[in-house]
Amino acid sequence: MPAERTPDATTDATPDATTDAATPGAIAPRGAVADPLSAVRRCAAEDAARVLADLGSDAAGLSAAQAAERLLRDGPNAIHGHRARPWRVLGRQLRSPIVLMLFGTAIVAGFVGDLTDAVVIGVILLISVGLGFVNEYRAERAADAMHDRLRHTAIVRRDGAALRVDVTELVVGDVVALSVGAVVPADLRLLHTEGLECDESILTGEALPAAKGVAPVPAGTGVGDLTCCALMGTVVHAGTGAGVVVATGAGAEFGRIAAGLAAQEPQTEFQRGLGRFSTFLLIVALVLTSTIFVIAVLLGRPLIESLLFSLAIAVGITPQLLPAVVSTSLAAGSRAMARRRVLVKRMVCIEDLGDLDLLVTDKTGTLTTGQIAFARAEPVAGGTAQSLIERGLLASDADLAAPSPVGLNALDAALLAAPTDLGALAAWRRRDAVPFDHERRTTTVLVARDGADPLVVVKGSAESVMPLCADVPADAAATLDALYRDGFRVVAVAARSAPGAESLAPGLAEGLALDGFLVFSDAVKPGAQASLERLAGLGVAVKVCTGDGAVVAARTCADLGMTVQGVLTGAEVDALDDAGLIEAAERTTIFARVSPEQKARIVRALRRHGRAVGFLGDGVNDALALHGADIGISVDSAVDVAKDAADVLLLDKDLDVLADGVTEGRRIFANTIKYVMMGTSSNFGNMFSASAASIILPFLPMLPGQILLNNLLYDASQLVIPADRVDPEQLRAPSHGDIAAVRRFMLLFGPISSLFDFATFGLMLFVFHAGAPEFRSGWFIESIATQTLIVFAIRTRRVPFTRSRPAPVLVVTVLAAILIGTALPYTPVNGLLGFTPLPAPFFLALVGMLIVYLVLVELAKLWYFRRAGALPAPARVPHRPARRVLRRAARFTVRSPR
Repeated sequence: MPAERTPDATTDATPDATTDAATPGAIAPRGAVADPLSAVRRCAAEDAARVLADLGSDAAGLSAAQAAERLLRDGPNAIHGHRARPWRVLGRQLRSPIVLMLFGTAIVAGFVGDLTDAVVIGVILLISVGLGFVNEYRAERAADAMHDRLRHTAIVRRDGAALRVDVTELVVGDVVALSVGAVVPADLRLLHTEGLECDESILTGEALPAAKGVAPVPAGTGVGDLTCCALMGTVVHAGTGAGVVVATGAGAEFGRIAAGLAAQEPQTEFQRGLGRFSTFLLIVALVLTSTIFVIAVLLGRPLIESLLFSLAIAVGITPQLLPAVVSTSLAAGSRAMARRRVLVKRMVCIEDLGDLDLLVTDKTGTLTTGQIAFARAEPVAGGTAQSLIERGLLASDADLAAPSPVGLNALDAALLAAPTDLGALAAWRRRDAVPFDHERRTTTVLVARDGADPLVVVKGSAESVMPLCADVPADAAATLDALYRDGFRVVAVAARSAPGAESLAPGLAEGLALDGFLVFSDAVKPGAQASLERLAGLGVAVKVCTGDGAVVAARTCADLGMTVQGVLTGAEVDALDDAGLIEAAERTTIFARVSPEQKARIVRALRRHGRAVGFLGDGVNDALALHGADIGISVDSAVDVAKDAADVLLLDKDLDVLADGVTEGRRIFANTIKYVMMGTSSNFGNMFSASAASIILPFLPMLPGQILLNNLLYDASQLVIPADRVDPEQLRAPSHGDIAAVRRFMLLFGPISSLFDFATFGLMLFVFHAGAPEFRSGWFIESIATQTLIVFAIRTRRVPFTRSRPAPVLVVTVLAAILIGTALPYTPVNGLLGFTPLPAPFFLALVGMLIVYLVLVELAKLWYFRRAGALPAPARVPHRPARRVLRRAARFTVRSPR
């Protein structure tokens, strides 16, 4: 239930005029306030007229010049900046302790006389770090560009006129208008309210909306009881109002909370899993490094050489460019999605979108055109259509003196366009109003005109209005059922006279007489059926969650060819406990006449089934469900609170656009997981081989610089994986991030790689009787060939090339890496790198080994994927609590500098 309206629920405390300049003792701007709440608390205890005067503002707001001056002085109304910083990206590349140790050891080696190795190692490390830096920095710039496309505005009065400005350009003294669904853009001292209620749960945790007025509160009142203030980040739940800005940015209470959280976007469970897996590899690398170093020293090998080799092994086993590949994949995905009219607010949402397997959506605008048209008026009990339309407009937000569709909801705007005498509205005056909310589902007004008693008019859903009527005609229910069966949206209107009434006292909106029904049409959207079929082909089931009646929703679904398994109404949802709802929700297709809280509860129940649930909505009543879904989806034209709650914005409210986004999300995820699997398995196998050989052989199997060069060539060839093709079957099923599967993959394919490394060792030692330079050259070439060629097998579950063709750019980079690796022993720098030319028979043997290797990999791949298909999917982890605050705070960020 909404909070009870205060006695001054319709009030106005705006003075006629004030001075332009701030008077002595004025409220300090945000930069001068020590306590983040001191300004808003002081204002809450003072009369609104005094607050305006202290701030140097008035009812007409600031002038454009004043606003520009204050913006320059106080800075933007922002909590975080959003800018790619190259030094921060470079710091992430260098924060690996192993890389730093390797740099340090190379420097020491240079000082003790091994200058050549030191230079080679240093150059290779610099190139590796440079590759990672360039790709991650480009990804961050792409994130900046994406962020700059998502702007939020507020309606302010400047120079006496209402206009929209970016929320970050608000300053202390601006007069801001509030309406249902708006996110309060700064801390405001309210000047005028009309049934205003704000959801302050993001600050106070209170589930019920707080009623607002303009009367001052006692000094020292807590944040949860500032009834004459609207606080930044809270949501207008009902009514309208206006207020003057008293605190902005980090000076507001919400700003203080959000600024205290890490500015970095929260990670998905897959990313956290990658982090844990990288830590595991780091531990393995440290253990391996320490063991090799100790054994090498015990064997009497040079100290510096042993340390360099051990550290090179550690660098080789860790997927050093993994962050760059992941960032590049996500950046490429965000750009591709933008071209498909899908904006992801945070790049990590791409993984969630690809994971989607259940979509809960509203009906209007997705399954239907969303173009509401007034069809006809159905009066009852002898009324007229003209009178019914007139009373419907009286119970709306339309200006009675000069009606305009601007600012009206879709139903009222359609009603205003109906053929009727709008001039008759000018004779009426509204004395009081209770705006529509999604719990009562009605709008109530008290209107009056000369020579007649005041009139109470109630308009809303038929199920909410008819119980308020004293006498409902016998044929009304049959008329309503027929309209519903024909798929119409219906609004009921009822009224009664209220002699002498000046305000809407309790009980006045009861004992009404039903006037009739206003009938609206919303046609099925062309192409919606094809979009539903496409989503089904992607493994995404669709359920409908609507405020319309069950019969109307079922008719729409039938017209689209959807199979309706079951229907639950809001009342039936309330009658079920959590366990019952979890069971019933899975076998239900339509949820009708549901409230915001019920929508959120339905989403939670569906998630308990292990589904990756997306919720698509654009209204105030959708915000709770958007927050509760695995991925919230809204549209660019949605109300503020819905856009803030969403992870993904569709520039067109079209399920086909959403299907494009799901497809792109799965493609990007599939390519990312390719690199993870290939990098970890091949690195693990090669470094294990190097470790074993270093103990057995009387010389190092590969020099430190050669190990790093091998790693560099491999990583460089894989940086184009984000552009690779993806098989259709990988797009038809949701993508799940399973780190355990990556570990199993590494433990299967790593030893296969090592098996052929050992075969190469035998070939070089026992067939070619190779010395150290020849041995290192042969293994270097075999290693780079097996590491890179395996990409063509692992990138697909099909037979490579014949049934699944890789992207041409991937073929080019892989072959280039092999050619460079093969050519290095024959270049003038071969001696500098420790290589020597090899005899032709080696390459014949190598080709034979590679063929056997790739065949064995194919057989292992078939076994692995067959076994993986029988394993259960990993359990999903719920979102972290800070996610909601970070979502809301994202609107208060400045554009990245150009």
